[in-house]
Amino acid sequence: MADEEIMIKADNLVKIYKTEDIEVMALQGLDLTVQKGELLAIIGNSGSGKSTFLNMIGGLDRPTAGRLHVAGHDLFKMTEKELVVYKRDAVGFVWQNNARNLLPYLTALENIMMPMELKKEGERKERALQLLDTVGLSHRTDSRLSQLSGGEQQRIAIAIALANRPSLLLADEPTGSVDRKTADYIFDIFRNLNKEMGQTILIVTHDVTLSKKVKRVVAIRDGKISSERILKERYADVSHTAIDWSTEETQEEYSIVDKVGRVQIPHDLLEKLALDSNKVKVTMDEGKILIEKPGK
Repeated sequence: MADEEIMIKADNLVKIYKTEDIEVMALQGLDLTVQKGELLAIIGNSGSGKSTFLNMIGGLDRPTAGRLHVAGHDLFKMTEKELVVYKRDAVGFVWQNNARNLLPYLTALENIMMPMELKKEGERKERALQLLDTVGLSHRTDSRLSQLSGGEQQRIAIAIALANRPSLLLADEPTGSVDRKTADYIFDIFRNLNKEMGQTILIVTHDVTLSKKVKRVVAIRDGKISSERILKERYADVSHTAIDWSTEETQEEYSIVDKVGRVQIPHDLLEKLALDSNKVKVTMDEGKILIEKPGK
């Protein structure tokens, strides 16, 4: 893949948090490449490292070791001043907690105009009105936070994140506090931004139904990529209303082999193997690697 096609390149990324008494390794050699124009979901249990990784990409936290390039920026070499510009112009953030997205004393229009304070008033207003239309809330121009539903607040948050035309849009559990119908609508906004405008979008989510609609899903476990799920070709058109996304298996799962040949076996397969110890028998049979319980 050519460098100009890459939005995110993480290589052996490590993040260690230290206190007086303890040292926690949140990322343990994570490797990931994201192409420009991808709509990618990241999943993982609490403490897996997915939110830490999102904060690294967003310039909110510094990596400890490894390499991290985002939208042509080397995040290891950036000064604090350069990081401020990066967070303002290169990335847009949508948080689950709407209190972090919107100022309650401003109208929807004024909230969207806020990140564009360095631009002329007329330009800011024109862009904000355009974004209100993009998220389907042109009729909510003068509404304040208390007058908006949770789903409407999240749609305004998306518009705010897009205000400065960022190369990369980051969303942390964007459907975590809304109902299923609203979650579907919010995902449709992300999908349309990706499909029609080529916006690169990275979503961290626990929403199984949403993740099943995404072309590529990365699972993080113990601070590194453990597997990827790729959308089967016949499900590529997610507008297909006959699909029950909550139950149907729409993706193929692939385990990730790291640079020293290690692979994490999916947890459900390990349970079926019913191991008595931490050892497995590994053999090759007609081009296939077989993993068996010892003694079989």
